[in-house]
Formats: sequence, C-alpha cells, structure tokens
Amino acid sequence: AVFDPFAGGGSIPLEAQRLGLKSFAADLNPVAVMINKAMIEIPAQFKDKHPVNPNSKNLFDEWRGTLGLAEDILHYGKLLKKLAQKKIGNLYPNADDKTVIAWLWARTVTCSNPACKKRLPLVHSFKLSAKQNIFVKPIVDGDNIIFQIADDNHNIPEGTVNRNGARCIFCGTTIPLEHVRNEGKARRLGAKLMAIVAESKNGRVYLPPNETHEQIANVPLPDDFPDGEISKNPRWFSPPLYGLENFSDLFTNRQLTALTTFSDLISEVQAQVIEDGGNKNYSDAIAVYLSFLIDRLANYNSSFCIWNALREGVAQTFGRQAIPMNWDFPETNPFSNSSGCFDIMLEGIVANVKNLPAKEIGAAFRHSALEKFPLDEKVIVSTDPPYYDNIGYADLSEFFYVWLRRSLKNIYPKLFGRMTFEKDEELIASPYRHENKSAAKNFFEGGMFKALKNIYEIADENFPTTIYYAFKQQDSESDGAASTAWETMLNAIIRAGFQITATLPIRTERPTGLKYTVNALASSIVLACRKRPPENKICGKSEFIRELKAGLKDALEKMQKATMAPVDMAQAAIGPGIAVYSRYEKITDMSDKELTVRDALKIINAELAEFFGTQTGQLDAASQFCVDLFTQESFGEILFGEADVLARAKNISVGNIEEIGAVKSERGEVRLIRREEMPVLDADKNLNGDWLKTLKASNCAWLWVQSLVAAFKRDGMNGAAKLLAQFEGKVESVKNLAYRLYNVCETKNWASEGTGYNELVMEWE
Repeated sequence: AVFDPFAGGGSIPLEAQRLGLKSFAADLNPVAVMINKAMIEIPAQFKDKHPVNPNSKNLFDEWRGTLGLAEDILHYGKLLKKLAQKKIGNLYPNADDKTVIAWLWARTVTCSNPACKKRLPLVHSFKLSAKQNIFVKPIVDGDNIIFQIADDNHNIPEGTVNRNGARCIFCGTTIPLEHVRNEGKARRLGAKLMAIVAESKNGRVYLPPNETHEQIANVPLPDDFPDGEISKNPRWFSPPLYGLENFSDLFTNRQLTALTTFSDLISEVQAQVIEDGGNKNYSDAIAVYLSFLIDRLANYNSSFCIWNALREGVAQTFGRQAIPMNWDFPETNPFSNSSGCFDIMLEGIVANVKNLPAKEIGAAFRHSALEKFPLDEKVIVSTDPPYYDNIGYADLSEFFYVWLRRSLKNIYPKLFGRMTFEKDEELIASPYRHENKSAAKNFFEGGMFKALKNIYEIADENFPTTIYYAFKQQDSESDGAASTAWETMLNAIIRAGFQITATLPIRTERPTGLKYTVNALASSIVLACRKRPPENKICGKSEFIRELKAGLKDALEKMQKATMAPVDMAQAAIGPGIAVYSRYEKITDMSDKELTVRDALKIINAELAEFFGTQTGQLDAASQFCVDLFTQESFGEILFGEADVLARAKNISVGNIEEIGAVKSERGEVRLIRREEMPVLDADKNLNGDWLKTLKASNCAWLWVQSLVAAFKRDGMNGAAKLLAQFEGKVESVKNLAYRLYNVCETKNWASEGTGYNELVMEWE
C-alpha cells in the first residue's frame, strides 16, 4: 500500500491507485481531503455501475469503470443548471439580442482633492481586446464619466491606478494609495459598469454599458450566504488592506445570489437522483461533484477575476497562490458558453471523472502529520510536503472551504462541522502566525521532525520513502549562501532516522508555466530515503570530505552526460553529497564540533564550484579569460590594465582576444562582446557565413556558447541545431561551459542572463 501523509491535490495517491496499488491519503486540510475522496474513494465505490438517470438506459450494454458515474454527473449537472436558470436567469439578460459573456466593472472611489470630491473609476487597463485593438474610452461629462467603445489603438488612455496610487480622471490629482485604503475600510468603494462583452458568430462583441444592465446587477444580498474572515497576511491577501475583510466581500451581490442558488438546489437534485433509482450514498456522491462544480464557479465568478485582453476571456481568481487587490474586473455570466460558464466547469469535471482509475477502493482521511498515523500496516510512503513558507495552503483554500461546507456539511459533518477549519498545526513557516521568522522556522523544523518520525514508524524498510521538494530559497550569509528551506527539511529527515540515498530531479512543471526571468526550478526534486543502519554512528569531518570527493565528481559527470538542466544541477548535487552526510548520526571535526547540515551544504556547493572550475581550466586560453571576466563583471567594462593582467595569466593578450571577436577594447576599457552584437543569423534566420568563419577560426568555446544562445533565442532549437552541426571539436566542452556559466549566474543572482544557458542545455539532445 502507498500512503501520502501530505496528500494535498492528490496526485500521488491517484497515480498509485492507477498502478493498481492500494492507496491511502491524509491531510489536515478538509478541502484537500475532499478532493482525495472524490478521486480515490468515491469512484471505486461505484465502478462498473449503470447510471440511474432515465436518459441513459439504452446508451451502452456495459458501463465500465467510472463511465456510469460520469454520465450521471453530466445529467444531474445539467438539471442543476436548468433549475437555477429558472430562478435567476433574469439576472443575466442578453445585450443587443446577444448572450453576454461578462460585464466589465471598475471600482470607484471619491477623489481626495477637497475641491473635486467626484467619484472616479479605478482602472488598471482600459484595453479590452489586443487582437481587435478595442478599448474603453472614458469621457468626462460634468460630474459623470461616460464610457465608450473605441478601436484607435494609438490613443488608448492610461490606467488610473497602479501600486503607488490613483489619478483623478476629473481634476488630475494624484491620489495616494493610503486614501484609497481608508475609503475602502470605511466601506466607500463602489463599482461602475464600463463595458459589456457578448458572444457572436464572428467572435467577441464589445458594447457600451447601459443603465438597464447596471440596475439589474444591483440586487440585494441573499439571505443566507457562506462567509468567514480572510487571513490578515498581506503576502497572500491584499483585499483586507482595503476593507474587504470577509470572503463575501470578494463577490458582487449578484455573484453571491447565483452561487447560493446553485448550492441550495443541490438538495433538489439529490432528491431526483433517489427518485430515479439511486440510493442515499449515490445521491451524496453526485452532490460531492456538483459541490466541486460550485467551487470552480466561485473561482471564475468573483470580483477578483481579471479580464485577459490577449485571450479575450475571464481569468480565474487564483492566477497564482494569492489574491492580490484588483480594480477593474469582469462579472461572468454562468449561463453563457464562454470562459467561466457553468457548462465548461461541468464538462471539465465529467472529463476528469471518466479518466479516474477507480481500481481498489482507497481511503482519504483528515489527520495531522504531527500525530501518529492510524494505519495497521507498513506502507510505502511517498509525499510532497509543504514548502517551508512558500504557500499558505489553509488560508488560501478557505476561499473554497466556505462554499464546500455550505453544500456538504450534512454529508460530511466531521470534515465541515466548523465555520472555519483549524490551522494552527499546518506545517508552514509563516511568521504572521508566530512571533517572528525564527519562531516560524523553529515551528516548521520541529513539526517536520515530528511528522517524519511518525512516517519513519509506518514506512516499510524494504522500500525507499520518497519526498518531493520543489522549492528554492536562499538566505545570504557573510560566508556564502545557504538555503533555509533545504537545510530545515534535510535536518528533519536526518534527525528522524532516515538516510538520503539520492536526490533526483523530476520534470513536473509546464514549460509555459515557468517564469524564465527568474531562477525558478524547472523540476521537482525527489529525495529517496531509507532507514539508516544502526551501526552508522559517528564519522570525522576529514573522512566525510574524502568520501564526498570520491563520489561527487563521478555523480556530477553522470548528471552532465544525462543533460540535466543547469537550474537543477545544484539541487541534484545535494543528493550524492548529503547521502554521505546522512549515513552517520553525527560528523565531527578535530575539536569535536559537530558538522551541521548547513556546513555540509556549503562544502557540497564548494565542491560543485570546484568541479565546474576544473572543467573551465581545460578550455582554450581565450575562453578561460572570458569566463573570468564574465564572473567578475558580466558584460560590463573593466580597465585595460586589469584586463591585461587577467589575459597574461592565461598566456594570451587582450589584442589576441579582440582579434577573434570575443572582446571590445576602446578608450582604456575592455568588455565582452554582447550576444546582440554577434551576427550569428542573417535577416532570414540563416547562418551568417562570415560569422561562422570567425567561429571556426577562433576555436573559442566561449564564442560558440554565446553564439548558440543567440541562435536559440532568435530561432529556437532549429537555429541552435544548425549552428552546433558546424562545430568540429568536442561538443561536450561547449555543453560543460554552458553549465559553468549558468553556475556563475546562479551564484551572482543574474537570473535573466542564466536562463539562456539553462534553455540551451535543456534542449541539448
């Protein structure tokens, strides 16, 4: 059996079940537990069952796996929509006989200028469509603003608000953000309709606002809506800074009315399931998936969605793991056929349910990892624990909890009995829950140690325990950089009695989801751990370094040959290094001082730098000079005298290096030639013959690497491949230099420069 004690979104338990293994999932968070139940528990209970809805009687002779369940979710989901449309369809009128996709609103605030005091719109961007060059044109008309739809792309007005404050569209006064916040806390933020987006055969149609639509949207609050106080941690939530302190404040009255209506109608749908032949358990199962549907609707039907002008659609509330303050927002029509609508949410859930394995029934339960796990058997543990202070899982998921609770509290009273769920034991290093960063670190490390001790007790010693970690953080120190998150996690693992036998990168992120302007991990790192043999007690520091040197060089060479992404190399190198460290309960130096995990990580990083430095020493003299100059100044200038000393040490002259096209020397200063100055490709993206001759004549690895990166950036993999095919030396030397240059960039925190070398190596094969 496989057990994930930090199950979260359920990827590991689900894939274990797909392989035919018995699967257990635990989490402290009720939302996570419910997701896991919907994936590994409920589908297996109803596998191979015929659907109960009357429309499906004769579709198939045999219903395999989850097809019957999915068919009923689709049928009863459509029924839910039909019932809701009868009740609240009038709140979502057509415009010009066209179905509205969204109403675009701007929050409003009173001008801080005492001589003005008019209500101004707070708009981040007036652009509606990047494809059609359509935007909103605000026109001042006395005390009012008239919004028109325009398509003159050269005259798009600037937004009226940014992170520094606002600008009054009436009097031009610069309004401090503090004034906007105070107005919000006094509950004086308003909203004004700017535009209407509708569906047509030819794509999106943008219409000016009209008073009727604005009045229809002005509905009272529903009598009974779910609520709760938003976390006061501004790292994850900005709205409370503007007086929007409760979850209900994140929705318009019309949105709250729609969502509560959908939620209330689930009980009617359940009654219909039973009338059609389903039992109570089955009707409860259908209710679970329809409750997730409402959660998905909430994500696309809050006033913290944004209008994506490039895609011409509504972007969800959670574009990232936070809810920042926004100003102009789309109010989605759930009864339309476009982004954020009911049908798209339903189809997504049905498609996912059809693909669930539904093999042996799994078990998902709410449990704190700080307490012993209630399992009667030894298990293979594979888990993806919290990433130190990176994400506030509990605080963020409460957005979804309040809606799930409204629909499911009678079905799962233990999970949803509380208005808000207990978060004190959540294993993250969040300073706002503790006195300071140090206290938060101590809580995380102590808690993770307890959790790993509990994992140690139930882990089957015949199999490795695998721990995924995809977080990278550095704290600067006077004697180098160390990663608090890594150090804390490794400390807890080793103290719990585990030996780390490998750290392996696994490609888990979508390339389009990576931010190439930062040194973000392109993969998760999986730590393979086994229970440490009891005979491995104490080791001396010098013996540790000998063992480290013996194993690390070979491991790094294998990683390079396997074309591991440079961005992952430092993290993966921890594996063979910390594997040596974690063989022993204790490592001491000559004065009996214990070698800490942080000390070990610094030694490993130093060995990594030495490894790359040794490879640099095997390059041609011009490349060695260029690497040293790059390490010192990047592409900036140094005095000729300094460059001359640097070159002489390599037994070469600045003139030689300038002659081959690697540096520029003028007015007593020397700098490296920048990639944009290298004519690698011509206007048609063909190799430039003259530059190719220069490259071949120079035999300079530095120039080849820079040229390959330039070709890759201009023409992708094809451009780099054409150029590399012309290289006549050992290609490994070029690839290894790219590793070295990325390592320099990472050390210096030159994120944007480092991405070029990383991309090149990632596509090397």
